[in-house]
Amino acid sequence: MQAILLAAGFGTRLKPYTTLRPKPLFPVQNKPLLHILLQKLRQAGCTRIIVNAHHLATQVAAALEGWEEAILQYEPEILGTGGSLRCALPKLENAPVLVVNGDVYQNIDLSSLYRHHLQAVNGVTLALHDFPRFNTVEVKDGLVRSFAGTGYCLAFTGIQVVNPEIIAQIPSRGFFHIIDLYEQLATHGKINFHRVDGAFWRDMGTPEDYLLLNKELQNKAGERWLIAGDAQIGKNVRLRGWGCIGPKAVIAEGCELQDSVVWDGAHIPANSKEKNAILTGNPMSFAPAR
Repeated sequence: MQAILLAAGFGTRLKPYTTLRPKPLFPVQNKPLLHILLQKLRQAGCTRIIVNAHHLATQVAAALEGWEEAILQYEPEILGTGGSLRCALPKLENAPVLVVNGDVYQNIDLSSLYRHHLQAVNGVTLALHDFPRFNTVEVKDGLVRSFAGTGYCLAFTGIQVVNPEIIAQIPSRGFFHIIDLYEQLATHGKINFHRVDGAFWRDMGTPEDYLLLNKELQNKAGERWLIAGDAQIGKNVRLRGWGCIGPKAVIAEGCELQDSVVWDGAHIPANSKEKNAILTGNPMSFAPAR
C-alpha cells in the first residue's frame, strides 16, 4: 500500500508561527503532526510514503530521518495538490495511492477507505463526512456530483484514494489544483465517496483551530496539562486550565500559563503571564493567538 502525504504549503493563515515551522511540524500533544500522520499510515499498512515539501523543506527532511517508508519529494515551486501528485507519479507503483493532507489531525480508518476504493468502479474515492462548517461537496446516488453544490452536501476530509491513471490526466508541469480535475470527473459521475462520520477530524488552519485541537485532545485524554519529562518548570509556576509543554522547554519562575501550548525547546521568561497562547520561545510570535 502506498501513500502521498502533502506537506508543502505555506500555512498562510497560521502566520507568524509558520515562519518558524511548516504546519505539519506543529506539535500536537507534544508530537509533530507529521510523525503522528506517518505513524497512522504505517499502521494502515503503507510501506511507501511520499512526503512533498517546499516551505521550510529542510525541516521536513530532517523530520523524516528514521522513517524508512518515507521518500522526500522536494518541490522548488508550489505545485498545488494536483501538481504534487503528478510530480510523484514516476515514483508510484501501478496501484491506487492513498493521499493525506499534512495539516489535518484525524483518526479515520484509512485501511477501510482503501478497501472501499478497491471494490469501487471509479478511479477516485473521497473520504467525506457531515461537518457543517465545510459541507460543500454535493453527493447523490452514491457519487460525488459537485464541489459547490446546493443539494445534499458533505465535507471533504482531504483524504482520498486515487488511481495512477487519474493522476496521469494532470498537466505534467506547473501548479494545478486537484479539485479542478475532480469537478470535471464529478460532472460525469466518475468519483466515489466513502463516509467516515464519527471519526475525529480537525483542520489545523488557524491559531484558534490549533489551540482548540490540543484542548479537545487533552479533554479526551482526561489530562489538564501534558508536560514532557525533560521540560523544566521553575519555582512558583502556576498552570491553569489546560495546556501542553513540549520537550526541553523551560518555564522560568513565577510564570502563569493558561490554555496554551508551549513548543519544544521554548524558553518562557520569568513572571510571564500568557493565556490562549502558542508559545514558541521566539519573540516575533510570542503574543497570544487571537
